[in-house]
Amino acid sequence: MTTLIEPTIHYDRRNLSDETLLELYRAILLPRLIEEKSLKLLRQNKLSKWFSGIGQEAIAVGATKALQERDYIFPLHRNLGVFTSRNLPLQKLFSQWEGGKAGYTKGRDRSFHFGAPEHRIIGMISHLGAMLGVADGVALAHQLDGDDVIALAFSGEGGTSEGDFHEALNLAAVWDLPVIFLVENNGYALSTPTHEQFRCKSLADKAIGYGITGVQIDGNNLLEVYHTISELADSIRKNPKPVLVEALTFRMRGHEEASGTKYVPKHLFDEWEKKDPVQNYEHFLLSIGLLNEEMISAIRDDFKQKIDEAWEAVFNEPKLVPNADEELADVYAPTRYILTPPNSNKQTKKRFVNAISDGLREAMLRDASIVMMGQDIAEYGGVFKVTEGFVQEFGKARIRNTPILESGAIACALGLSIAGKRAIVEMQFADFVSCAFSQIINNLAKTHYRWGHGVKVLVRLPTGAGVGAGPFHSQSLEAIFAHIPGLKIVYPSTPFDAKGLLTTSLLEENPILFFEHKALYRSIEGNVPDGYYNVPLGVANVVAQGERATIVTYGLGVHWAKELLNDFPNQLDIIDLRTLLPFDKETIFESVKKTSKCLVLHEDTLTMGIGAELAAWIGEACFRYLDAPVMRLGSLDTPVPFSTLLENEFLAKRRLKEKLLELLNF
Repeated sequence: MTTLIEPTIHYDRRNLSDETLLELYRAILLPRLIEEKSLKLLRQNKLSKWFSGIGQEAIAVGATKALQERDYIFPLHRNLGVFTSRNLPLQKLFSQWEGGKAGYTKGRDRSFHFGAPEHRIIGMISHLGAMLGVADGVALAHQLDGDDVIALAFSGEGGTSEGDFHEALNLAAVWDLPVIFLVENNGYALSTPTHEQFRCKSLADKAIGYGITGVQIDGNNLLEVYHTISELADSIRKNPKPVLVEALTFRMRGHEEASGTKYVPKHLFDEWEKKDPVQNYEHFLLSIGLLNEEMISAIRDDFKQKIDEAWEAVFNEPKLVPNADEELADVYAPTRYILTPPNSNKQTKKRFVNAISDGLREAMLRDASIVMMGQDIAEYGGVFKVTEGFVQEFGKARIRNTPILESGAIACALGLSIAGKRAIVEMQFADFVSCAFSQIINNLAKTHYRWGHGVKVLVRLPTGAGVGAGPFHSQSLEAIFAHIPGLKIVYPSTPFDAKGLLTTSLLEENPILFFEHKALYRSIEGNVPDGYYNVPLGVANVVAQGERATIVTYGLGVHWAKELLNDFPNQLDIIDLRTLLPFDKETIFESVKKTSKCLVLHEDTLTMGIGAELAAWIGEACFRYLDAPVMRLGSLDTPVPFSTLLENEFLAKRRLKEKLLELLNF
């Protein structure tokens, strides 16, 4: 016999058929039974961690069933019903929870931290709010293609305090993107109650500030969730715009099982137990004669058998065997493109900034999927005028001004990539990328390693000192990102390389950080082949050849090093790295083997800079050939000062000749 609570939820079936009502029952019952089994496994130490959604199933199930299968969903920990309603194979899903090789991330991540694009599901990362902007990008991609696909992104009430929440909603509002932002308000962000999270009366009221619609619903009423999401989805398909939905619910267990629930007053459990979404809906179907005890038992027995069989299959899967080569190979998506050599017969003298602009234009002409976004990049042409005229040539759909945001732009770019586009994001200054740090190192860099999806995102970063711009517009940040597996970092020093490396970067299925030195934009020029061509990534350029010492450098450092050639004729190998991650070990090795002395030079501050890694690698790989310690030279370990007198003292160039003589005389 089914144990019934006294029903407290009123259901309005409207025009739903009996078949739909029963389908919804099966959909809400399955995740509850999986949860009950999982909690048993947790107590038996057969499952390492569990985030319970008991009491909240109506939201995930109702919303998923209300959408079309081609719509994207971005779920969180407590949204098991999304995955079961989209019919993900139970064995593969359970293997994911167990950290098995057969899971969606091959044991590299847990729970719902994965993407299943074939089911139009893109799971979470641990950083709250991080996927909301990704939903913007997915919705934008389909909008550009004329598809009426929508995205639904879940958030907890605690996540609405995050900056990513604001940026995602604001961007979606400004661009009229068809996104449903669904907030599950269960009263607690881990242990912090809502009154310590925000002061607004209702989270739905936050919509007012973005000029969008806000709706509050009973998140435990399966049919209310289903009807509301259905109506909103139909509306924004026809008239694209975002909407904010607040679903009121309650978490009947801890944030995760280890945290417990002692911080929650007992009377809340008593109140919400009466609102149990599964039992209330079951009682409703019994009351209208669509269910009986025999049907309930049969459905439960069938589900339990399938669940048990799937778990048994997972427990019988071969034990994961770590393989370092495979792990390293999956950090990056493989290279599949063919490079186009430059046409040396047709060249035009160009400044660095014009070469960048030319490379962007050539790539956009060849690839109609490229979408460019950034602050003031459209009619204004960007603060450095790199994209001047682009909006007239390619249109506002592809050349998009963003609000003042960084994290939201990177998240949106990832969403564009997931949906098949290629995205370019211009940071107004490289310094501002710190506001997008989490999106770059947690989303862009880890996506392919975690669940095998390429990331076609390029971030342009006007960087560097030497222009008297002070500590917030002159920093060198490349070393910070060079520590992050999954990123590729490109840093050209010449117009020829700037164009050719940029076009190659826009063939990659890996996230590229493309550093462009501001001081070089209009101070240097060189012959640049007309038309489209590529320069390979990961290959250094030997700028000069000599016999006494090797200088390994990049960016502005290349030009500093070249200024020494008159004083040290035929003495210096100068290696321009061009790509910092990965860097060209072979070229460095051959040069140091020849000269036996090496100076690593960079504009960045000295301590923990790129030079530290390069010097360590050279010292280890080339030790038998060295006649002197590998020396490093970077700028002073201070912020970049504003005064040009102080800046000149700060920069490594001030001490370069002295350091080189120290090396040569060792």
